[in-house]
Amino acid sequence: MPWPARIWGHLLDPTVGYGYRPWLAGIWLLALTLLGTLAFRTQSPTPVKQGEGTPFQPFVYALDLLIPIGGLGQRTAWYWTDPGPQYLAYALLASGWVLTTAIVAGVSHSLQKN
Repeated sequence: MPWPARIWGHLLDPTVGYGYRPWLAGIWLLALTLLGTLAFRTQSPTPVKQGEGTPFQPFVYALDLLIPIGGLGQRTAWYWTDPGPQYLAYALLASGWVLTTAIVAGVSHSLQKN
């Protein structure tokens, strides 16, 4: 197989088991939500608009990053000035897109082991 197909296969095996275990991606999403909650709890972000918006909630913020469609209001109301939490936020955004796509594809049985 070409290298992109091999990389995709290595990603699919632990995340959704090639479509046979889509619930694994849900477990990954829960684990990443917990990781994000714990990491974002230790520092305070900067509000986009001072005195406006909802208070910062680490759990909702992590969940908002991992759910690619819609929004819970936290992602657009806060930003990080430190690079560590900002890179984690980027990683959670990317992981949310990949895992959610894998769940949808796995549930719809469009992934097949070749």
